[in-house]
Amino acid sequence: SGTFVSVMLTMFLAYPLSRKEFYGRKTITTMMIITMLFSGGMIPLFLVVKQLGMYNTIWAMILPNAITVWNVVIARTFLQENITNDLYDAAQIDGCSDIKFLFKIVFPLSGAIVAVLALFYAVSQWNKYMDALLYLQDKKLYPLQIVLRNILIINSSTPSMMTDVAAAAKYQGLSQTVRYAVIVVASLPLLIAYPFVQKFFVKGVMIGSVKG
Repeated sequence: SGTFVSVMLTMFLAYPLSRKEFYGRKTITTMMIITMLFSGGMIPLFLVVKQLGMYNTIWAMILPNAITVWNVVIARTFLQENITNDLYDAAQIDGCSDIKFLFKIVFPLSGAIVAVLALFYAVSQWNKYMDALLYLQDKKLYPLQIVLRNILIINSSTPSMMTDVAAAAKYQGLSQTVRYAVIVVASLPLLIAYPFVQKFFVKGVMIGSVKG
């Protein structure tokens, strides 16, 4: 759900910024880029999340970092190069509204960038660690990374206090096995997903290089 929300919000913001007739798009883009250089900080963000009633809810993991400026810039550039004014003018002549144009024309023609954004945001959501430590108290809401961390902590106690050498060696071997299993569990889903979107990365690199 976090990936879906992030992709949709990114496209909703990138589309108007890609239209030359959109008043103030350069100012908005400049203000967005400034946020990449200067952050509000962890404590102000925590206070905002708490005041908005998102603390210890699933929304604290989705909304605060739902959009990244870099992904918006990538999506805006893609739309500028692929959604031409001719398409927009033809749609307007047929009486197509901006919302309908976005869903009926822009999204179907933007499969490559949507797939790339989905992978970027999925990786970000999958690896979220600090956000969960800051905003979540209910263990039922913990993401997988926190669960895996807790497993590692439980299995990282030193066997030096064991008097039986054989038992200590066996415990150490089991601890190492658990660590390797955690690495596999944390990496496998992304390794499976990447081959399916790799072609879109190649297409994105080629966009603009063979035109003209």
